[in-house]
Amino acid sequence: MGENAAYAIGHIRVKDEEKWAEYRGKVPATLSEWGAEIVFRGKRIEVLSGEHGYDDTVVIRFPDADAMRGWYRSPAYQALIPLREQAADLVIIGYDGS
Repeated sequence: MGENAAYAIGHIRVKDEEKWAEYRGKVPATLSEWGAEIVFRGKRIEVLSGEHGYDDTVVIRFPDADAMRGWYRSPAYQALIPLREQAADLVIIGYDGS
């Protein structure tokens, strides 16, 4: 494992509130194996500069990039993707936290 924390940041446009709530409720169980934690989850208040077409954001911290990739590719998380796709349009981006 690497030295620097890594962050997965999701930009979200919810399509189905009920399915989104179900998906959100299932994600935390997929994180513990990877030493990850949700740092921030919130709804957009205002775009202060530029354009941003998403309503919600989530930030998840991982010990390193290998853990972030392992979580995303894990069978536990991959099993949630069909529900996620029904619930929301989502972009997930990985960042080095150095």
